[in-house]
Amino acid sequence: MRTTTAFDGGGGCIAEARRRAARFLDRARSEHGMPVSARALDVTRLVVSELVTNAVKYAPGPVLLDLWITGGLVEVAVWDSNPALPLAHAAEPGRVGRHGLEIVMSVVHGFEARREPVGKRIAARIALTDDDRRGRAGEPAL
Repeated sequence: MRTTTAFDGGGGCIAEARRRAARFLDRARSEHGMPVSARALDVTRLVVSELVTNAVKYAPGPVLLDLWITGGLVEVAVWDSNPALPLAHAAEPGRVGRHGLEIVMSVVHGFEARREPVGKRIAARIALTDDDRRGRAGEPAL
């Protein structure tokens, strides 16, 4: 199961990307009988929101959202036109904002950021069930 959506990069695409991710997982559950926990749905919406927000904020132009399911995981990939790879910052309790990547990396099972011939692709893996305790984001990438 896979879906790809192109957005124009406008502010409204963030909410629409979250809705599309939720519908994708709802379809996986209802049409394909896949187990999808409430946590998986919440984490997927969070990850999609953070990655698409960063793409809209830091890259001009279109954004692509790619969602697919493989081996008990939903994989989320976001492409944008800016080739600069994101950096996770060390924890700073006094810092306001710029915690999105830290949050994403703390809740996913795999994370990868790579340059593409044009722009970059950021991808994350999320377990569909709560009992799937595979490696965390600090372990091997996608």
